[in-house]
Amino acid sequence: MTDFVASIPGPLLVAIGVVYAVLALATVAVATLARREGGAAELVARTRTWWWIVVPVSLALIAGPVATAILFALISFVALREFLSIIPVRPVDRMAILIAYLAIPLQYWFVTDDWYGMFTIFIPVYVTAAIAFRLVLGGETRGFIRSAGTLQWGLFLTVYNLSHLAFLTVLDVAAPLPAGGAGLLLFALVLVEFNDVAQFVSGRLFGRHAIAPAVSPKKTWEGFLGGLGASAALGAVLSPWLTPFGAGEGALVGAGLAVLGFLGDVTISAVKRDLAIKDSGSLLPGHGGALDRLDSLVFAAPVFLHYVRYFYGV
Repeated sequence: MTDFVASIPGPLLVAIGVVYAVLALATVAVATLARREGGAAELVARTRTWWWIVVPVSLALIAGPVATAILFALISFVALREFLSIIPVRPVDRMAILIAYLAIPLQYWFVTDDWYGMFTIFIPVYVTAAIAFRLVLGGETRGFIRSAGTLQWGLFLTVYNLSHLAFLTVLDVAAPLPAGGAGLLLFALVLVEFNDVAQFVSGRLFGRHAIAPAVSPKKTWEGFLGGLGASAALGAVLSPWLTPFGAGEGALVGAGLAVLGFLGDVTISAVKRDLAIKDSGSLLPGHGGALDRLDSLVFAAPVFLHYVRYFYGV
């Protein structure tokens, strides 16, 4: 046990400790606000839910790549199930849906095996072909394109893209990693989720000009730019602790993650608008469904992994 604790990078433990400290302060602040002014039930629920998110993720990061892959496989399963629950599918598609679910453990096994080649092509090539072939065998051509697109799009958003987060923990990097691969993952998670909060606060305080009012009327240029600046600043601060980046590059990467997080957010908003629903589910009190919390990561995760691998990979 002592050897295991000693093997955990110090910067990783410090960073996780800071996350807990910030969350604890936020919990106290929200509870105080709720007692004094009332009407903060949603904020209280949001804060409580964050504990349910942060604790298992931090424990998985400390436990190692296998535990992290298992956790994110479960997250992908929940997210895919939620996606398929809000988008109509045909009865004849059941076997194709089963193929989609079976792809999850295989995709994450490639993560634990550090098999980058198969990890990158398994879902885009083999699973896509298998799903298409199964839909053909179903013999129903009416709605074929919609079913194929729904399953493939859902797999890419909830499994393929999110699995890039877990692969960060096993990525072979030539440059020193102060907090190991887990530090890369923690950096991406903290920056993307912090950007969500910063955009929300900036938008509430200064928001005047909507970016895409038909898709997400509360997303404003002021909120977007506020989140962008805050994420760049935090990226500069965290990068020496968790990544191989210098402060300047960390700021640029933080800004890039903010842009990609925003893109994922409004993309899922467009999906929900198309389906005429407010939230993708009710799994996370105060947040909505799993997709409502994961939307900012679906494009940020793969781009961040490939950026690190291109510039720092072995």
